[in-house]
Amino acid sequence: MRPLLRPAPYEALHDGFRWQIPARLNMAVQVCDDWAEAEPERVAILDLSGDGVREVTYDALRGMADGLAQALVARGVGRGDRVGVLRSQGAWCAAAHIAIWKIGAISIPLFKLFKQDALISRVGDAGARVVVTDAEGVAMLGPLPEVAALVPEAGALPQGRFETVGTGAEDPAVLIYTSGTTGSPKGALHAHRVLTGHLPGVEISHDFLGQDGDCLWTPADWAWIGGLFDVLMPGLAIGVPVVAARMAKFSPKECMKIVRESSVQNVFFPPTALRMLKAAEARIDGLRSVASGGEPLGAEMLDWGRRAFGVTINEFYGQTECNMVGSSCAALFAPRPGALGRAVPGHEVAVIDDAGRVTAQEGEIAVRRGSASMMLEYWQRPRETAEKFRGDWLLTGDRGIVEEGFIRFVGREDDVITSAGYRIGPAEIEDCLMTHPAVATVGVVGKPDALRTEIVKAYVVLRDGVAASEVLAAELQEFVKRRLASYSYPREIAFLDALPMTVTGKVIRKELKARAVAEVRA
Repeated sequence: MRPLLRPAPYEALHDGFRWQIPARLNMAVQVCDDWAEAEPERVAILDLSGDGVREVTYDALRGMADGLAQALVARGVGRGDRVGVLRSQGAWCAAAHIAIWKIGAISIPLFKLFKQDALISRVGDAGARVVVTDAEGVAMLGPLPEVAALVPEAGALPQGRFETVGTGAEDPAVLIYTSGTTGSPKGALHAHRVLTGHLPGVEISHDFLGQDGDCLWTPADWAWIGGLFDVLMPGLAIGVPVVAARMAKFSPKECMKIVRESSVQNVFFPPTALRMLKAAEARIDGLRSVASGGEPLGAEMLDWGRRAFGVTINEFYGQTECNMVGSSCAALFAPRPGALGRAVPGHEVAVIDDAGRVTAQEGEIAVRRGSASMMLEYWQRPRETAEKFRGDWLLTGDRGIVEEGFIRFVGREDDVITSAGYRIGPAEIEDCLMTHPAVATVGVVGKPDALRTEIVKAYVVLRDGVAASEVLAAELQEFVKRRLASYSYPREIAFLDALPMTVTGKVIRKELKARAVAEVRA
């Protein structure tokens, strides 16, 4: 697949764009099979996850995926079944998703940072019975004896070509779990058209990705929609080599080494990575484009980016349920600090009021139905799916205002915590802490932080007879670390005698949030 967009004035691109999605579509064909047939020796992935740099061609990637597909079928996996992918950046991670799509099944990206409770809740909710993983992942799956772990490196996979099954553009393909804003995390079910829906935004966020010499990388995990569908799969579909480099923890020095040794020209940096690079006074030469998304950047960061990279950072916008719907593009127009960019061709983004009408005033940022990157539904949650829409508009939960076509972010409608580029739902952390024998009740909010945007802060009321202490606070932090994700544990814990509650017994997070903000200002 070639890029969907060619350089032209923004208005012409936006007004003249029409989705051309065939009725029959399978992402495995888009990202692998077509290229393997046309240019088998073309480099698909530069894999740095082992020793040195390994070039993985499209033909080799198809061979890996075909073997995995046959192994999955041999284990009883069929069309519509859900299969987890618990692997870090690497060629086998890409091959796993492709193999799952080849047999018409549904892939579930899973973070290696997940701990026991987080992993169990997602695998269990999806009803997955097989997870493609590695040796480390096998240990993580120990508490799930009913789930079979398939490790490609553990033994010889079947050989020979596997014929990709025919699927429709609207057939389910990938189930990506949200942050769990209220209650347990929800699975956003996407169809095979989701990749096509991402391409225009990915292309313009990299000043028309697909130029000669382009090579794409992100330090973001491929289990996140930003890593999987803003980098890996678009790069494979367009024919741009994608670098796979495993980073247990982001390091400016390691980052610069990866870019230099792999001749990376196009990078998606989460905002926290940018802040860490800025703090390290890092400079990276040779880049053609830098994109960033997850939270708005300010004028100071954009100015620094021009000096550090020699290019303008293009900010983009979206969420798990409907991604890559807004973007800046320095090749088309100058950015506006604090804005999310403009609506990407193919997506109608507006601010609507409580009645679902487009308004010039502040309101909720929404995306009109018809966006190719829009989810089919929340997995087995019809009520939550209905609540996500207001008429023809999908609600993002973010407040904003449109100024001369630029979408300016005002704040979040809900209580999602944005920390180090991750969107973290407080309810899941509260539920975890409530299982600790010392905790009577708890409220979790985001506290402003210069480096991470926000940190997770927990306000805890202890059970009678339990004394507050620094030792107990550290114990509660470790308790969450072991059960959820390493990035979502509360970096600060405060003990209170009581929490602000509604008459129905719900924690008033708004008051806790105000308290956290006041602590920063004190």
